[in-house]
Amino acid sequence: MKGILGKKVGMTQVFTKEGKLIPVTVIEVEPNVVTQIKTVEKDGYDAIQLATDTIRENLSNKPAIGHTKKANTTPKRFLREIRGVNVNDYTLGQIIGVDVFEAGEIVDVTGTSKGKGFQGVIKRHNQSRGPMGHGSQYHRGVGSLGTMLPMHVLKGKKMPGQMGNVQRTVQNLEIVSVDTENNVILVKGNVPGPKKSLVMIRTAVKKPNAKNEAADLITYIQAVEANTETVEKEAEVAEETTTEEKTEE
Repeated sequence: MKGILGKKVGMTQVFTKEGKLIPVTVIEVEPNVVTQIKTVEKDGYDAIQLATDTIRENLSNKPAIGHTKKANTTPKRFLREIRGVNVNDYTLGQIIGVDVFEAGEIVDVTGTSKGKGFQGVIKRHNQSRGPMGHGSQYHRGVGSLGTMLPMHVLKGKKMPGQMGNVQRTVQNLEIVSVDTENNVILVKGNVPGPKKSLVMIRTAVKKPNAKNEAADLITYIQAVEANTETVEKEAEVAEETTTEEKTEE
């Protein structure tokens, strides 16, 4: 098990050299710092605490500053634990970058979904509305709230309320590319959360050892160069054809 914290930038698409389009989510990863190592003997379980997103000291407090100073680093905005790791592979203050993952690996991505405010049962629970005629008197209501026997609303009844803004995990996503130069990870498909939100990338629980063959991507520069070469070849062929026609005349 391994993991890293990042920030969702947005979605885009990349292309393979075979012309296949792959929709990806761009996750920007500032180098993570190991700020705490927990062990079974001391804390009852094995885990590491990762910190990311540097902030100024005046935006933090003394306990938080003291905690990060133990790892010889500056105050951080986000601190998260990752369990199930081999703590012997980590040291306090260790820097973890995007190169911890490779293209083709299968991961689980956790984030906080977009908040949609207070919503009714139709939007929140996908229930159906009533007839929209004037005599219906029942259009977008909740419906029956219970039976006559218990004389109260049953626990778990689907009701209007806060929608979204909850932690969600999307499993078995594939890492398409790891850009160590720009500290960016491209994950196939979509992940929970709005732009600039915190996400956690971890080794897939259901497929911890799975790894697909890395896609052979083509960049914009390569595409332009290939197009330029094609245009030049076509121009050379056209010029040779014109020269031959003039010679025959």
